[in-house]
Amino acid sequence: MRNKATKIILLIISGLILISCSLTKRVPDGKYLLEDNKIEVNGEKKNDEEIRDQLYQQPNSTTLIGVHTRLHLYNLAKPNADSSYRAWLERKPARHEFLTKLLSEKQVGRLGNSFIVSGLSNFFKKVGEPPVIVDEARVKKSRNRLFAYYYKKGYFRAKVGYKIDTVGNKKAVVNYDVITGDAYKIDSIKPLIESPLLDSLYVKAAPASLIKKGKNYQETDFIQERERLTTYFRNRGAYTFQQNYINYTIDTINTGHKANVELIVDNENVRQGDSTYIRPFKLYRISRVNIYTVNAASENQSIDSTTYGGFKIYSTGKLNYRPKAITDAIFITPGSMFSDERRVLTSRYLSNLRVFYYPSIQYVEDSTDVSGTSLISNIYLKPRERFRVNAAADFTHSNIQEFGIQGSLGLSVRNIFRGAEVLQLSTRGNIGSSRDNSIKDRSFFNILEYGADIKLTFPRIFFPLNTEKIIPKNMIPTTALSFGISRQQNIGLDKESFTGIFNYSWTPRPNRHTAKLDLFNIQYIRNVNPGNYFNVYSSSYNRLDDFAKEYRNQVPDAYFNSNNNLDPQEGTLLFIDDVKNGTITVAPGDEQSIRSIDERRKRLVENNLIVATNFTYTTTTRENINDKDFFIFKTKIEGAGNTLSLVSGLFNENKNASIENRTLFDVQYSQYLKGELDFIKHFDLRRNKVLAMRAFFGLAVPYGNSTSIPFTRSYFAGGSNDNRAWQSYSLGPGRSGSRNDFNEANLKLAYSAELRFNIFGQLNGAIFGDVGNIWNVFDEVDDPDYTFNGLSSLEDLAFGTGLGFRYDFNFFVVRFDLGFKTYNPANDEGSRWFREYNFANSVLNVGINYPF
Repeated sequence: MRNKATKIILLIISGLILISCSLTKRVPDGKYLLEDNKIEVNGEKKNDEEIRDQLYQQPNSTTLIGVHTRLHLYNLAKPNADSSYRAWLERKPARHEFLTKLLSEKQVGRLGNSFIVSGLSNFFKKVGEPPVIVDEARVKKSRNRLFAYYYKKGYFRAKVGYKIDTVGNKKAVVNYDVITGDAYKIDSIKPLIESPLLDSLYVKAAPASLIKKGKNYQETDFIQERERLTTYFRNRGAYTFQQNYINYTIDTINTGHKANVELIVDNENVRQGDSTYIRPFKLYRISRVNIYTVNAASENQSIDSTTYGGFKIYSTGKLNYRPKAITDAIFITPGSMFSDERRVLTSRYLSNLRVFYYPSIQYVEDSTDVSGTSLISNIYLKPRERFRVNAAADFTHSNIQEFGIQGSLGLSVRNIFRGAEVLQLSTRGNIGSSRDNSIKDRSFFNILEYGADIKLTFPRIFFPLNTEKIIPKNMIPTTALSFGISRQQNIGLDKESFTGIFNYSWTPRPNRHTAKLDLFNIQYIRNVNPGNYFNVYSSSYNRLDDFAKEYRNQVPDAYFNSNNNLDPQEGTLLFIDDVKNGTITVAPGDEQSIRSIDERRKRLVENNLIVATNFTYTTTTRENINDKDFFIFKTKIEGAGNTLSLVSGLFNENKNASIENRTLFDVQYSQYLKGELDFIKHFDLRRNKVLAMRAFFGLAVPYGNSTSIPFTRSYFAGGSNDNRAWQSYSLGPGRSGSRNDFNEANLKLAYSAELRFNIFGQLNGAIFGDVGNIWNVFDEVDDPDYTFNGLSSLEDLAFGTGLGFRYDFNFFVVRFDLGFKTYNPANDEGSRWFREYNFANSVLNVGINYPF
């Protein structure tokens, strides 16, 4: 055993030596591969990414285990594949002559640039990374940049040195030594503002200044303060003001590491013809607002105009919009001060209407104002096409549907009621092929789904009372009313569904916070073929069939089919009824199991009526799609059935009836309260590495008219966006072992983390870990294996780990994740860790874009 271990260690060491030597394969003699940059600041080693990013040369990239993958790939390429090919030809003239006769001289020449000869080398060069050779000129530039970095932080007397040390074969380490000295602190701030009006504004803006006495000098504070003051002035009438009018003078001579700051704001420099002159800045007001729009059908007609709320609206031909629909979107009003903020808000609101292209907003000085402090705002609106048709088709595949063709056809009608409303009509359909045993139709296309939707969007809050004080129009509110119907045939229980939603949405803070209120969210689901239940839910059927065979001597032969199995449509129900009424006597534990199977069947085949109200609030720090350091927090609360509980007593079907649960139109309506918290955080680790995490908590509590949560509103675990070591619906509840085909519950805890990194080019990798599960709580299920029973149930949290590969196509990402069951709570104690950590029990997930 000792000899084997020694051989393994020697093999590993030999491999590492070979890998190390191959790194310098393309390093020229007399040159050195940059092994590392080491930075010491005041004698302390620093490895901060922000400091290291100041250096012009960085070592070759590595994977998580420290292997220079891209450098190795580059070294595999031939430096000059075409020259090698030519040398190969010339070594044997007969070879060249043979190829010329077989092809031609021209084709033989082209062969050197073909994929056969150069393709693999070119590929390695493209995805690989050339060796980073130590360049002393760049080292000096890095030294100067480090000095500038600390200078901008107030270390005006910093000193930076460097030393290049060779290590091993053709390798070197660059050592940077930084002595910062003491930082300079702000001692005084003196404003020197020549324009009296701006001086008055500065007095009000000064308390929020980023430059404060006693604070370390930071160049970024001065840059941001210049931007802040410019924004402040321009939002209060300073139409002609620009950043370059703000300058600083900083005195550090004989001050004892203190900085005295003079904030200088110059007067306006005005150019008139070939000459220029200086004058104090003016603050401008808007005297008029002109709105220009085009009637596409009347481009050659005369200009029509109207006045509404102080706005002047011009149109070629008849105006196609109600004036209020346009003026409500405009925050630049006559009599208001010039403001960049109002201009941006106006552009956002007009674009959000979706009936105009991006607007053009221009300002000109009002020549009729002798004081020269008035502006005319001209807003140009170009209407989008009123009708738009969308058509799409796709091929699909799922675990039930081997092959499917789906398509959709939609029509959008803009400005349908002349108030900038948008009407959207759409139809969708899918035909597919399935060999599932629950589908009796054996023809090729034996699955059919179809549906239609209608949605009407209003660019305002549609409510009888005035909501301006609660949700002002600068939050860009919208109201949407939508209806949808759909039908499935030969899929499961052949569902029919109807949905109706009346909601409001608004943005309390642009690009940061969004709010959505579904005042009414109605869903009605009708199961057309409930008798097919045991054909679809095979796990429940198999358990029931086992019970029937165990008590075969009491079960009539008529309950079984020709295969001596319980008939899935009639025999199952007759067997359950006989057990419940005592005709067939079974053990108490078996009776409880059979009753549980029947209760689940009734729950899943019953029709659902859900009338809910929910509120969702989302906040984020994400700047744009390229932001790698941000968080997203989303919370949602939903209540269902309360409105129906108030009105259901008015219907005859609920009068004089001694029933526990009320119905509406012969359907028991659902009543529950549901809350969710969803938190996503991304950490930018630099050099194309990101740590992403997600935490989720959800709880739905039935009450009143319900003892369980509808299947469509419950939680499941597993899948490509959840715990990736389990397939969708195959994890939980609790430690039950996922006995059903589709396992769901009303409490969910989940946490995921993954380290994302670049492998080469557009190919990225990830190492991830997922923790989570679902449980039943506060509902009709009382089996301790299924339910959450306090902190002890946290032992039921499943843990999956794995690795993934993602290819970035710029506009979307294709994702492959391989998950392994690391801790499975369904197993017996003592065999939960790593017992299924193998490829046989792994799960391959394919997805589009990142999971969170």
